[in-house]
Amino acid sequence: MLLELIAIIAAGFGVAGIALSLNFVLGKRLPKWIIPASAGAGMLAMAIWLEYSWLDRTTGSFPEGVEIASTHQVRSWYRPWTYAVPLTTRLIAIDRRLDRHHTDRPGQVLSQIILAGRWEPTRQFASVFDCPGRRRADLVDGVTLGDDGAPRNARWVTLPADDTLLRTACRQ
Repeated sequence: MLLELIAIIAAGFGVAGIALSLNFVLGKRLPKWIIPASAGAGMLAMAIWLEYSWLDRTTGSFPEGVEIASTHQVRSWYRPWTYAVPLTTRLIAIDRRLDRHHTDRPGQVLSQIILAGRWEPTRQFASVFDCPGRRRADLVDGVTLGDDGAPRNARWVTLPADDTLLRTACRQ
């Protein structure tokens, strides 16, 4: 967050410097308000670019084998440009490198789920997906796996057939 603030301020100074140089080259014919207006425009443009590039920068840092299951897009009145192009603020990914299958439970897969959000810490947890039964059990709060691969003390959540997380985890 601090680095983005520094980048926004630097962009303002950079664009204001370009306007100042252009004014000097033109013999100071530009109006006096052009320099602070250029600084504001540069800062706004940099802030918008940082917001919209968050998803690509975040997913670009993921190692190979991490698949994006879903994203969440928002529109807000104080960002009127988001009505033209919605802004992605959150994502759910599955780390396929850590998938585990148990021979006693061929329809189930143990996967690592990654939750990432703009201005939020990234969270990870393990989850067991029952692909034929279309349900999921998160391995949190004392849930353990038995020797047969079955989750103990798990709360199963039934998922719709078109759930993107379920489809991503169960894809072979």
